Amino acid sequence: MKQLSMIMAILFLVLGCQNQGVSQLQERTGAGTTKDQATAGKARQDKGNQRRPVDWRNLKKPDDATLRKQLTAIQYEVTQKNGTERAFRNEYDANKAEGIYVDIVSGEPLFSSLDKYDSGTGWPSFTRPLEPGNIVTREDRGLLGTRTEVRSKHGDSHLGHVFTDGPPPSGLRYCMNSAALMFVPKDDLRKEGYGEYVDLFKETPGESNAH
Repeated sequence: MKQLSMIMAILFLVLGCQNQGVSQLQERTGAGTTKDQATAGKARQDKGNQRRPVDWRNLKKPDDATLRKQLTAIQYEVTQKNGTERAFRNEYDANKAEGIYVDIVSGEPLFSSLDKYDSGTGWPSFTRPLEPGNIVTREDRGLLGTRTEVRSKHGDSHLGHVFTDGPPPSGLRYCMNSAALMFVPKDDLRKEGYGEYVDLFKETPGESNAH
């Protein structure tokens, strides 16, 4: 029975995005708990709004000392140290609002709520990127096997991993860390400099009656 429990735990680690070291960090700092989600989320968005470059295409990534000051402990651990936040106790896993997700460091557009789905893993999951050109994949070999890491092109942030067990039509599951992302609601897209994506969320005639 002990061996079976151990095998199941290892499988969860391989197939999901869990990382015990970061879970312990969250326990120590209080980040990621249900009680602190709202406070942590507001602090994250406030920092992101202050930090987002006007032109992410010409981003000069801040040095490590600056990033340590700008990012929360879990944001830094995930994006700069390839960590993983705790499943289910993160900001965007259950977020159903319409909008886009951008890199917390660079502000580059990464994913859309239109491609987000409930994978049941406890992390925000997407079937495809909003801007494939802003996504870089690398082979990630570790003690638990080989996975495909996902990073942002301009910010070089660790975002998560992509798996081949997603729904049609892509069959992919982009398993991302909320701590690596910042959500921009559809009503704020133009104000925040992402006006080119406004049309993605315009309702077609009769669509509002279909919900």
